[in-house]
Amino acid sequence: MAFCAGQDLGDGPNVAALNLEQLLRDEYHPLVRAIADCPVPVVAAVNGTAAGAGASLALICDVVIAAESARFVQAFARIGLMPDAGATWMLPRLVGPARALGAALFAEAIPARQAAEWGMIWEAVPDDAFDSRWRSRAAQLAQGPTLAYREVRAAMRSAWRQDLEPHLDEEASRQGRCGQSRDFREGVLAFSEKRAALFEGR
Repeated sequence: MAFCAGQDLGDGPNVAALNLEQLLRDEYHPLVRAIADCPVPVVAAVNGTAAGAGASLALICDVVIAAESARFVQAFARIGLMPDAGATWMLPRLVGPARALGAALFAEAIPARQAAEWGMIWEAVPDDAFDSRWRSRAAQLAQGPTLAYREVRAAMRSAWRQDLEPHLDEEASRQGRCGQSRDFREGVLAFSEKRAALFEGR
């Protein structure tokens, strides 16, 4: 089973006739933007192969949990293309330029365990524990301080576009919002009472 193999290449002549720029703008870019602009953390559970644009869609997510048998393949060079659907933006940020270029140029599969070691994904888990692991992680996020999650997600993504000084201002502003929330008050109270916090997401 594959997580997502990207564009279907089964019908060779018709695929070769596609307007790839238009296909990206009309179909893939809206998906990438929807994930990137989602106000809450997005978890990708990858079981099997994530190839081409499928790998790009997985890696744009905030947390990637993969079965150890999963693989990530920037397969574009095999058919005379370059990585797309955000891969040339995301990969260097995740693994650095040398590994990103190698992954794109050689188009070799990167096993999940190696992807985790490189910082490409959050974690690789044994196949028999994969389903319970990603579900428990998703449940943990759903029960957490969702306002804080939204703010940290937005702050970390905007950090890629900013110098330190403006980012410090943004960080302080976002922390100020978190500090005015019910979740913060509940978190402090739960800590003092030595119990689990019951967050409401506000």
